[in-house]
Amino acid sequence: MNRKRNHLHKLIALVGFAYIWGCEAPGLLESTFSKPVQQVDLDRVAQMPNAPEPYQSEDWYQKARDLDAYLYDTTTSGPYQPFIWTDHAERNFPEVAYGLYTAVGDVRQGPDKNNGEAHEAICMLGSINGSTLVGIDKSNQDGRNYVSATRNYFNRANGWNIIMNFTNKSAHVGGGYGNDFWYDVFNNVLFYAVAYHYPETPGFRELQRTIADQFYKADSVMGNNYSYSYFDFGQMQPGTNHIPPQEDAAAGFAYLLYNAYIKYGDDRYLEAAKHALSVIYSQKDSRFWEILMPFGAYTAARMNAEEGMDYDPTILLDWTFDGTATNREGWGVVNGHWGNYDAYGLVGSTIDRGGYGFLMNTFDLAWPLVPLVRYDQRYAHTVGKWLLNASNAARLCYAYNIPDSLQAVPDHKAITKNLIGYEGLIHHSTYPGLEGKTPVAQGDGPLWAPGNPPETMFSIYGSSHVGVYGAIIRATNVEKILQLNCLATDLYPKGKAYPTFLYYNPYEEAKEITLAVGSQPVDVYDAVRRKIIISQATVSTSVTLDPDAAAVLVLIPAGAKLTQEGHRLLADGVVIDYRFGE
Repeated sequence: MNRKRNHLHKLIALVGFAYIWGCEAPGLLESTFSKPVQQVDLDRVAQMPNAPEPYQSEDWYQKARDLDAYLYDTTTSGPYQPFIWTDHAERNFPEVAYGLYTAVGDVRQGPDKNNGEAHEAICMLGSINGSTLVGIDKSNQDGRNYVSATRNYFNRANGWNIIMNFTNKSAHVGGGYGNDFWYDVFNNVLFYAVAYHYPETPGFRELQRTIADQFYKADSVMGNNYSYSYFDFGQMQPGTNHIPPQEDAAAGFAYLLYNAYIKYGDDRYLEAAKHALSVIYSQKDSRFWEILMPFGAYTAARMNAEEGMDYDPTILLDWTFDGTATNREGWGVVNGHWGNYDAYGLVGSTIDRGGYGFLMNTFDLAWPLVPLVRYDQRYAHTVGKWLLNASNAARLCYAYNIPDSLQAVPDHKAITKNLIGYEGLIHHSTYPGLEGKTPVAQGDGPLWAPGNPPETMFSIYGSSHVGVYGAIIRATNVEKILQLNCLATDLYPKGKAYPTFLYYNPYEEAKEITLAVGSQPVDVYDAVRRKIIISQATVSTSVTLDPDAAAVLVLIPAGAKLTQEGHRLLADGVVIDYRFGE
C-alpha cells in the first residue's frame, strides 16, 4: 500500500504532459487530460438520502461563538456555574491551568473538588481549538491566556513527555489517562492543532518537537504491531489491559508525525508517518476506535498528493463508515431513519440499542474529511453528501431542536441555552420513561459517578468541538446546499493555497448558488470538472451545480498563468489540483 507510484506510469504521464507544461489556461484545460473526475462512492454514504428530512439549517459559526461566550463567562452565578475555573496547582509548569466541566454539574469536578485538577484536556483543548477556528483569540481573553495554560497537560513529572488527558494521575477521575490509547493520541493531535493557531506561544515549539520525538520513538518500539490498549511513553513500552487493542492509533500517529515533518522538516518524522500508515493498512479488517481512523485517510490522501505515495484512502474511509470494527463492534457511522427523523451521518455505535451517535465524534469527523477533498477530489460527492446528513442529524442533540418527549431531561434544558448539547442521539433509550420512543437525545453522565445530577446528560466535552462545524459550514442561498471550507481544518500546509470550497447539490435538478468572491477579480476553477467555469468575477457570481453532483471551487487570481508539474495543476505557482493529469 505504501509503494511509490509505478515508475512506468509516471514516465508515460510525463511524456504525455510534456507538451503542455507551462501553457496558459485555454490550451492546458482543453487538453485530453482534463476530463471530469470520476467520483468514488462509499457504500455507507450511498445508502444515505441525498436530502435528509426533516431539514433545519443551523448556524454553526454563531453557535460556536455563543458557546464560547457562555462557557468562559466567569461572572455567572447560576446552578453549576461558572463552567470554567482556575486550577492553581501549577502541576507541570509554573503557570495556572484552567478547567471546564466534562458534563454540566459533574460532582467530581470544579475548583473545590480533587484539588481543582479534575479537568480533561479533550474538553479544554477541543474548546480552544474550536473557538479559535471561529475567530476567537483564546490567548488573550478577558486577561487570560487559555492557550499557554494548556502546557500543564504536558505530563513531564511522570516522564511521559506528551500531552495527556489530565495534568497528573491524581486528577484522573474519569475518561482516559495513560490506559486508553486514543485519549493520549488524540489529545496530542488537538494540542498540535492549538499550537498551529498560536505558533508564537512561548515553549510550544519545543513541546511540539518533544511530542514528535516521543511519537517517533514509540512507533519504532511498536514496529509493525500497534495491537495494544495503550503505550507507556515513560517506559517506552506498549501494554494491554481490559480495553481492547486500538490499532487505529497508527492513523493518529501518521497524522501527527506528518504534521511534525511539515513543521520541522525532519525526514525521520516522514518515514515514521509512512510506517504508521503501513501498519494501519496491514490490518485485514476495520479497527476503528473512537475518531482516529479518518485522520489516517486524510494523511494518506495528502501524502499521495505531496509525497507521491499510492495509498488507497477508500479502504480507511470504508473502515470509518461501515460499522464493521472488530475490536469495537459496530463502531462507525449511523445509517437510519429513526421515528420521524433522519439520523444518517452521526458517528458512534451502529448497533448499541439500535444505534448511538455522539456529538463530539460527529463534529470531529469533518476535521479530516473536508480538507481531504482538496488533495483528492474523487471524494467530493461522498464528503459533501455525508456532511449534509451529519449536520442535520447533529442538531437533534440540542434540547431546543427536538421535542421534549424525545429527550432525557427536558425539564433541565434551560441551562443549555441550546448551546450545550446532549452527549448524543440514541435510537432507543433504556432510561425510565423513555421506553418505546425514538430517537432520544441523551447522555451517559449520570452513570459516570454516584450523585451526578440529571444535567450531566448535557455534554460540554462534546459540544466544545462545535467550532469544527462552525469553521467549515456556511449556508448558501439554496436550502440544503452547504458551502464547506476546505482550508479551515487543513493544518500545517506545505505552501500557499487559494480559497477552496466544496459544494454538494442534493437535488434532482440543477441549482444555481451565489458565490461571494471578494473585491479582487478571480477566476473560478472547479477541480471536479477540471476547468475554469467563471472568469473575471468580482464581489459575487452565480455558479450552476449539476443534479446530485459536487463541485470543488478554487478562487484563483484572474488571468493567473496555469502550469503543470507532473499530476499537479498550478495557478501562478500555487497548486490548485493535485490530480489534474490522472
